[in-house]
Amino acid sequence: MESQRSFLVIALALVSFLLWQQWQVDYGPKPVSSTPSVQTTSTSADLQLSSSIATTPQAVETSGNTQQLVEVKTDVLTVKISTQGGDIVGLELPAFTMSKENPAAYQLMRQLNGFEYVAQSGLLGDGPDDKKAPRQTYQVAQNSYQLANGQSELIVPFTLQHNGLLVEKRFIFTAGKYDVRVEYSVTNQGDGSKVVQPYFHLAQTIDNGKSSSMMMPVYRGGAYSTAEKRYEKFTFDDMADANLSQSTKGGWVSMLEHYFVAAWVPQSEETNQLYSLVSGNLGVIGAQAPQASIAVGETKNFSATFYAGPKDQDKLKLIANGLDLTVDYGILWFISKALFAFLQFIHGVVGNWGVAIIAITILVKAALFPLTKVQYESMAKMRNLKPKIDELQARFKDDRQKMGPAMMELYRKEKVNPMGGCLPMLIQLPIFLALYWVFVESVELRQAPFMLWITDLSVKDPYYVLPVLYGISMFIMQKLTPMTVTDPMQAKIMLWMPVAFSIFFLWFPSGLVLYWVVSNLISLAQMLYIYRGMEKKGLYVRTAK
Repeated sequence: MESQRSFLVIALALVSFLLWQQWQVDYGPKPVSSTPSVQTTSTSADLQLSSSIATTPQAVETSGNTQQLVEVKTDVLTVKISTQGGDIVGLELPAFTMSKENPAAYQLMRQLNGFEYVAQSGLLGDGPDDKKAPRQTYQVAQNSYQLANGQSELIVPFTLQHNGLLVEKRFIFTAGKYDVRVEYSVTNQGDGSKVVQPYFHLAQTIDNGKSSSMMMPVYRGGAYSTAEKRYEKFTFDDMADANLSQSTKGGWVSMLEHYFVAAWVPQSEETNQLYSLVSGNLGVIGAQAPQASIAVGETKNFSATFYAGPKDQDKLKLIANGLDLTVDYGILWFISKALFAFLQFIHGVVGNWGVAIIAITILVKAALFPLTKVQYESMAKMRNLKPKIDELQARFKDDRQKMGPAMMELYRKEKVNPMGGCLPMLIQLPIFLALYWVFVESVELRQAPFMLWITDLSVKDPYYVLPVLYGISMFIMQKLTPMTVTDPMQAKIMLWMPVAFSIFFLWFPSGLVLYWVVSNLISLAQMLYIYRGMEKKGLYVRTAK
C-alpha cells in the first residue's frame, strides 16, 4: 500500500512536470538571439512588406499613388483589402466575439496600436512586385462588396497594368466558408516573353505584448507543412535564428493565434518553396510557386487558397493535408482526437458541452470500472496486511537486503500484488493530459457555457467553486482510502495534497476541472460500493482514522 501511495505522489508530480515541460517547449522563454538582417536570396529578395499600408479606411497618398481600403462582407468574414498590392490588411470574424465581456467581432488580421498582421501575395520576376519600391496600386470598381442573402459566391476583382502585363487579381468568397480563393489572371500585352513567379505570405509583428500563463497557454507564431512533415511549428525565434527554406510538392504555411489560424495553401501539384524572414519587427512566413513564362498574347492563371478563421478540424482537413493538425494536441494527439470526436458526438445529442463532459466522464469511468475494482481491492488487501508488514519491518529494520525478499514472499503467499492499484492510475494519466489539451485547443469549447456561473468552459472558474469542490472530494477520498503510510513526511504530503491540487487547479480550464470533480465523485461512489461488498464478505475491515 505504501508503494501505491508513493506511486500516486510520483504520478501526480509527473503530470505537473509534463504539463510544465510541454508549456516550456511551446511557450516558454527562448534564448535571446539577435535578429539577422534579411539576406538577398531567390526566395525573399524582392518580397514587399506592408509597413506603408494605410492604417485607416481613408485614402492616402503613397509615393504618388492613391491607396484605399476595400471592405468585403460575407456571412462569416469582414475583410479589408488594400488597393496597394491587393493585400488583406484587416479581417474580422463576426461569429466570434473578442471575449464574453467584449462583444466586438474577433479581429484576426489587423493593424492596431503598432501591431500589424497582414496577408500578402504578388508576382515576382517581370510582375508588379519585383522592385524594392512602394507596391503597385490596383484599380477596383467599388470600395465595398457584400455577399447578398441567397448568394453563394462573391468575386472581388482588382486590375493592374504593369510592364506590358495586364494583371487581374480576384478574391473569390463563398457563403459560410472561411477559405478564400485568390486567383491571378496574367495576360502578356508586351512585345516579348515575360517571366513571373507567384508568392503568398503572412507578415506579423513579432512582439505585441501578449503573454501566456502556464495553465492557459497562447501560442502565437508560424507553422508549415511539407510532403515529409505534415505539421511543424516555426516560432518567431526560429525565424530570427535562421530563414526557413523548404522545397516541397504542395505544402502550406500558416500563423497560429490560439483558437484561430491564417494559412496560405498553394497549388498541391506544384513544387513550392516555403520560406521565412525577419525584417525589423515583422516575422514573415510564406510560399513561392515555380516560375512561369508567358508568351506574347498568352494568358496564364495562378491561384492559392487563403484561410483565416477558427481551427475547425473538420473543415481544415478538407482544405489541405495536415492543416487540421494546427489544432495542436501535443504528443497524445491520437488520444485527444478520439476523445474530442467522442465528446463532439455526445454534444450533438445533449446540446451542452458541460453536460457532454459529464457524460464522457461517466462513460470513461464505467469503462475503467473493472480496473478500478482491482485497484481498490488491492488497496484493501494491502491494508489487511499492515500488521504482518509492520512485523517484517520491525524484524528486518537493520537488514534491508533481507527485508525485500521477505516482503515479496509475503505478497506471494497472500496473493497480493503491491502494484495492483497502479494500472488504473497509469491509464488515467494520459487521458487527463489528452483532455487538458482538448479543452485548451478546441475552438468549439471557446466561450461554451455550461450552467449558472460557468459561462466559458475554456477558461478558469471565475469563482473557483470547481477547484474547491475538487479539493473537498479528494480529501473525502483520502479519508475513505485504506492508509498504511507510516513515514511522517509521506503522511504530511498526503494530508496537504488536496489543498495543493486545489490551488494547482485554480488556473485550469473549468471544463477540465469539471471532468475531474465528476470523476472524483464517481470514484467515491465506486469506492463505497466495492468496500461495502468486501466488508460483507469479510475481506475488509474499515478502521477509523
